Amino acid sequence: MSETEFPRTIGKVANRELALNGYTTFDALARVSASALLRIHGIGPKAIRILGEELATRGQSFAD
Repeated sequence: MSETEFPRTIGKVANRELALNGYTTFDALARVSASALLRIHGIGPKAIRILGEELATRGQSFAD
């Protein structure tokens, strides 16, 4: 499994599925919409909220 820079609080499944879909950095997440991420198995509203908050602290956000 590829390593991600995402917090463990999003869950093991979410981390794994993001990595399997090519998302391992916050820069990569900033190029995709939250709705597209929600279509990935294991990515739910809690993970989107946590990731969105972390993106905001970096001055980034999900794509529209």
